[in-house]
Amino acid sequence: MLKFVKGNLENIDGVAIYPMISLLIFFVFFLVLFWWVFTAKKTHIDEVSNLPLKDDTIITNKKVL
Repeated sequence: MLKFVKGNLENIDGVAIYPMISLLIFFVFFLVLFWWVFTAKKTHIDEVSNLPLKDDTIITNKKVL
């Protein structure tokens, strides 16, 4: 199967730029993610980390007849 993909890709002019663009997008995404993690406010991180533990639901006991 790799022969079919490789054979088709060899016929496209300028196909070598796509892996470089993919690597650049990958690198920039994780660079921005690391920047956000290191600059995020501690209060925001604490608030978001406690979301699954919050119980804001109102439970009422109604009798169904």
